Amino acid sequence: MEAEEIEEAEIVEDGNTLCELKSETEENMPRVAKEELFHFIHPSVDSDQEWAIHNEVKRLVARQGIQEICAYLKRLADEKRILLPQSPSTAYTELVRMGMPSGEGFKEKTFQKYYKR
Repeated sequence: MEAEEIEEAEIVEDGNTLCELKSETEENMPRVAKEELFHFIHPSVDSDQEWAIHNEVKRLVARQGIQEICAYLKRLADEKRILLPQSPSTAYTELVRMGMPSGEGFKEKTFQKYYKR
């Protein structure tokens, strides 16, 4: 039994075998839903940049206030990296899904005050 544990440890340390071990382990693990991409990414953006924009927005909504979030979204829209919806409610719902707080100071009414399309 100890010999098998040593072999497994060696396999994990070996970079080439690690990938094979990981793929075998993934088959036995339950499937986890992938994170859904930010909905308002501009269609002209290539697939590599989609996830970069997604991560930017996710980081933004986790750390900034409503005014900064709205200003940054406007800048991304001006750069044709995202398409902003006409309805502030739709944008607010998506940003909350992305991780923006919805508590004090982040209510939808406050968001609508600063959201300019």
